[in-house]
Amino acid sequence: MSALPAVLLAVPLLGAAALALPVFRGRSTSAYGIAVSGAALVLALVVAAVFDYRDAGRIQLGLDVPWSPGLGLRFHLGVDGISLPLVVLTALLVFLCFVHLARHRPEGGRPRALAFTLLVLEVGMIGTFLALDLLLFFVFFEVVLVPMYFVIAIWGGPARRAAAVKFILYTLLGSALLLIGLLVVWAQTGTLDIADLAARHGSGIPRTAQVLAFLAIGVGLAVKTPMWPLHTWLPDAHTEAPTVGSVLLAGVLLKMGTYGFARIAIPVLPEGAATLAPWLGAFAVVGIVYGSLACLAQRDLKRMIAYSSVGHMGFVLLGFATLTPVGMNAALFGNVAHGLITGLLFFLAGAVKERYGTADMVRMGGGMLRRLPYIGSLLTFACVASLGLPGLAGFWGEMLALLGAFRPAAALSRPLFLVFMAVGGLGTVLTAAYFLVMLSRVTHGRPTETVPAGPPLTSAEEIREVLGPGEPVEPVATGTAVAEVEEPARPTWDVTGHELAAWLPLVALTLAFGLWPKALLAVTTPAVQAVLGQGVTP
Repeated sequence: MSALPAVLLAVPLLGAAALALPVFRGRSTSAYGIAVSGAALVLALVVAAVFDYRDAGRIQLGLDVPWSPGLGLRFHLGVDGISLPLVVLTALLVFLCFVHLARHRPEGGRPRALAFTLLVLEVGMIGTFLALDLLLFFVFFEVVLVPMYFVIAIWGGPARRAAAVKFILYTLLGSALLLIGLLVVWAQTGTLDIADLAARHGSGIPRTAQVLAFLAIGVGLAVKTPMWPLHTWLPDAHTEAPTVGSVLLAGVLLKMGTYGFARIAIPVLPEGAATLAPWLGAFAVVGIVYGSLACLAQRDLKRMIAYSSVGHMGFVLLGFATLTPVGMNAALFGNVAHGLITGLLFFLAGAVKERYGTADMVRMGGGMLRRLPYIGSLLTFACVASLGLPGLAGFWGEMLALLGAFRPAAALSRPLFLVFMAVGGLGTVLTAAYFLVMLSRVTHGRPTETVPAGPPLTSAEEIREVLGPGEPVEPVATGTAVAEVEEPARPTWDVTGHELAAWLPLVALTLAFGLWPKALLAVTTPAVQAVLGQGVTP
């Protein structure tokens, strides 16, 4: 047994507990947060360094001790090729969030409380990826809900309370269904050990029970993913969350749902997975197209990025639905790529909103590449990475998911999945469309003020003259008079050193995995083969 996974959890947990001590009152917590999250990142890298990549399909660095002997519960932790990339990604993003906070005081104040909340959040996120007991997995899965609720409700935007309540209600409903499905598995097998259940590949669980359990677990995980039509909490949560909340929500919390499919639903319930995979694929491709069309209709930059996550997670779910090594590798690769790229996008969206005083793409007036050349260039890079440009990390997850749909598992209907592949291909075109439209609005053109300073505009014709042809006119008062529209702030500074320190690691990893996808696929492939086992014939 190895104590390394437990130490990895203990560092942020003890770091959060120490923040409650009186010695921290009135002191800056930015350096402390960087130190604690940096120590957790170092431990995650140590885990990656000692991991045996020649046997990535086997659970390694295991810790298995009694938790509640009377109930047969055990504190069982470990990593394999599926969980290792997500553990490192989580530790990296939390550390970069603290680097970001070093020069960005939270709008809601209470920096010590925010640091405490983020460290507790890190415990739940990393614990979810390390847990190898069903109940322990569920506990860590739930731990993240409360701190993320407070991140949104206290440090979010004007509508933060409503967004936080919506987030907690949706995820609690999904968690209730998840727990029911896990209890069905426990009742049928008499064990909660995930490694043991995965090794059985559904043996001992009747087909009907597998279908019901997969349905309950799948819906519970789909809420967190989020899968269309269970996604409606996501845009509000992202729009109102502070920058660090949006980064962790998109970069890690969404991955907890998709990780559950790879760790529990598919290997433990293979017959249930084969029965419901066509439905999973159908909802996935609808989400791809819906998310892309919704992005085309958005004016708010953060809201557009939030809807883009619905589409990108659709590709991840489509990969899982194929039940093939290619598709599952696509899903796992897409998880990591989305975490890197969308985390970078939300960092940049926060920086843009801070400088302009708004996230409204029309009110920004365009010309960012002239006003803010570095931020504009990084935003362009993140967008082309997210739309799947070859040579960047976003390409491989989408391409491999479509390739997996071209040749799904033998138990599935190939003509149906060819339709899914065609619809998913349309989604890639729409993804390129909405990102290019956004870039044309925000980064290109002349730097112009949407509404110049001066006396109030009194008619729709005057507003149209300022906005120019083709732009929508939205009166903000009834009658013939139109109220004065507040002028967006003119940005006065470009990227800072702390921002570059938080963003450049994501840029570097996006390039590295895009140019050398084998670095990640070599880790996930043996684990995927072990997960599929004899349950599904590829």
